[in-house]
Amino acid sequence: MIVNIVIIALVAVGVFFGARRALGTATGKRDCCSGDAKSSAKKFKNAHITDTDESHYPYAADFSVAGMSCENCARNVTNALDSIDGTWATVDLEGRTAHVLSKNPIDAAAYKSVVSEAGYRIVA
Repeated sequence: MIVNIVIIALVAVGVFFGARRALGTATGKRDCCSGDAKSSAKKFKNAHITDTDESHYPYAADFSVAGMSCENCARNVTNALDSIDGTWATVDLEGRTAHVLSKNPIDAAAYKSVVSEAGYRIVA
């Protein structure tokens, strides 16, 4: 009898914390990854790339990105990279990579910096 009460109590606690997290995520008070949506990471606006002709981007680089755990993370990294003028980036969450096309010579330090601002890391 006591074992059943303990199990029910544990399940109730798990449901409570799960519901609290889901509600926080749904209302924007939490994000899916770090918990607190008001973290120090910068949120970049969605960049709409109008020039999608790859021949206009003579420079390319691939970067390994650490810290991504969901599609929202990949979107944040994409937006951060696309915020650099003349850049068109695609991010693969599964491969943890960013493919960057650029109209200007690749400045790895600038890409590393902007990804860091977004709360992620470019690793060697």
